[in-house]
Amino acid sequence: MDRTPPADKLNSTAASLLGFLHRGPASGYELVGIAEDLIGDFWSLTRSQVYRELATLASRDLVTAGPVGPRSRRPYELTDAGRAAFATWLAEPPGAEQIRFPLLLTLAFGTFIDRDTLRGYVAEHRVLHERRLKQYLAIADDIADKLLRSTVRFGIHYEQGVLAWMDEVAVTLDALDAEGE
Repeated sequence: MDRTPPADKLNSTAASLLGFLHRGPASGYELVGIAEDLIGDFWSLTRSQVYRELATLASRDLVTAGPVGPRSRRPYELTDAGRAAFATWLAEPPGAEQIRFPLLLTLAFGTFIDRDTLRGYVAEHRVLHERRLKQYLAIADDIADKLLRSTVRFGIHYEQGVLAWMDEVAVTLDALDAEGE
């Protein structure tokens, strides 16, 4: 079964770049930074994806590439066709999310790992999630765009949920130790 999207259909990476370009022209380098800041904790974009998608968007006349500037950076600007393609993409219902959480996968096979090693993994991840929560809390109230603020609020709730779940994992590991399993 061919799962290749039609040539005129945008993938999520391309659509996100068009969305960011609504703010004004930006280079690939700048778009990577914008993506890392705004969606990096829940949607990953690599540099290679960004540059590949920008070339594709330019070939489809959805963006125009400006002249190469300082540091070999080329600004890209949204075209009217790009605005229309982005609007079409937004009109499509988003697909279902899929959790890809490496710690969950490791924990699923935790029976085969020393519990102290598992505790160490959870502790390492806890630091990351505490840091993300702190970052979200620091910026949430300063975001003027209410829907973007809602996205950050999701991040707050998500991180709080992950940290609560990590507390449960710690209790489970302690109970397994007590049971001698």
